[in-house]
Amino acid sequence: MNKVPMTVAGAKALEEELHRLKTVERPRIIAAISEARAHGDLSENAEYHAAKEQQSFMEGRIAEIESKLSNAQVIDPKTVKAEGRVVFGSTVTLFDADKETEVTYQIVGDDEADIEANKISINSPIARGLIGKEEGDEVEVQVPDGVRNYEILSVKYL
Repeated sequence: MNKVPMTVAGAKALEEELHRLKTVERPRIIAAISEARAHGDLSENAEYHAAKEQQSFMEGRIAEIESKLSNAQVIDPKTVKAEGRVVFGSTVTLFDADKETEVTYQIVGDDEADIEANKISINSPIARGLIGKEEGDEVEVQVPDGVRNYEILSVKYL
């Protein structure tokens, strides 16, 4: 299977979630199932069925996180030798010529993308258009609502 790029911060967040699910949520749900079993007839026990459903969702999430971590290629932007080029993990400040505004994005993995935190997926149109470009380059990017023109003001590896 292909490795999926992920930043160090993204991998750490998944590891923390996995730890919480295994050490806090799993025991809590097991206790809820045990308590519901003590109430008697399981066929008509809504608490039991709700706890089993929670357990199913949680175990699915644990498996999903473990799979993502095992297929992750963790990349630390600070150690990348990119000589000013835009690469995975870099933080790029752009001048949007169409809107005449500055915007800053960090290029991250699909699971880490959060537009409100200015983190865009490596597979987004903007990131794909920026990869390999350098500070000072002007870039024309095809986005869903048309073409955007950007000038790369700075590239940092934070």
